[in-house]
Amino acid sequence: MFPYLQLNDHFRYPDFRFMPIVYYNFPYSAGWCNWSNVALESDLRYQSPVQQQLTFVLVHGSWADAHFWDRVAAVLRSHGHIVYTPEYAGHGKDPNKDVTHAMITKSVVDFILKLNLSNFILVGHSFGGTVIQKVAEQIPARIKRLVFWDAFVLKDGESLAEELPPPTRQGFEQLRASSNDDTIMLPFPLFRDLFVNTATFEEAKHLYAGVIPEPAKPLFEKLDLKTFYKLSIPKSYLYFYQDNALPQGEGFGWNPHMSTRLGQFRLIVGDGDHFTDTLTRPGMLAQKLYEAGRD
Repeated sequence: MFPYLQLNDHFRYPDFRFMPIVYYNFPYSAGWCNWSNVALESDLRYQSPVQQQLTFVLVHGSWADAHFWDRVAAVLRSHGHIVYTPEYAGHGKDPNKDVTHAMITKSVVDFILKLNLSNFILVGHSFGGTVIQKVAEQIPARIKRLVFWDAFVLKDGESLAEELPPPTRQGFEQLRASSNDDTIMLPFPLFRDLFVNTATFEEAKHLYAGVIPEPAKPLFEKLDLKTFYKLSIPKSYLYFYQDNALPQGEGFGWNPHMSTRLGQFRLIVGDGDHFTDTLTRPGMLAQKLYEAGRD
């Protein structure tokens, strides 16, 4: 069914005692599991002893905040990489949900400029792909490579909502209309089937505890991306072939539908879904990000 090599370890982790120790805060770990110093057995293959030192700036997607990256960032740092996880407007501790895509982009650009970062790998996950498209337009000389992990790569003049299958888009419009602050909150059944389809029920419930209402406006804004498509920054696309957040049929999906819009790009493939592996296999995800970002 899948055109890619399937690894032997992509089905579940029955004993949480063998999860790797990490430094991770609300919402994904507090009071849930008794983490151990023993690495997850299926994660060991991704612990490469020597890696080129890189600097990563990791941009999360919708229904998440910067803590989404904490486990993965801890693994990358353990290999000597420098990792930053900026938060953006309307997310994290920001109570204001009345934000625009431009405000979100500005948050990330301001973070990078404040720290005077350069020569870094800019990673965007999901909605974060649209963010790094716009960030790249503003500070292209600072970016070493763009990495899109199951991320939207919008066409010039397009909105993210236009890339959703009609039933999903209509569902989001209804959820938006029913909110009192112009946000969209994912119902658990939708989150379970589309975002964490490889997770156990317990893992899915734990991850869902960290889901936050998403500002709706940026998802429906049409973006001017003419400048992005003139940039010569090297690009990679990281594709997890069990990711069900977008349907895999013709006219939708992450790869090749989104990825080929990048022109020349490096393709790295993994076997996870949209959210789960940040919790259960951070070592695998960290290694895939490294493969996508290295020279």
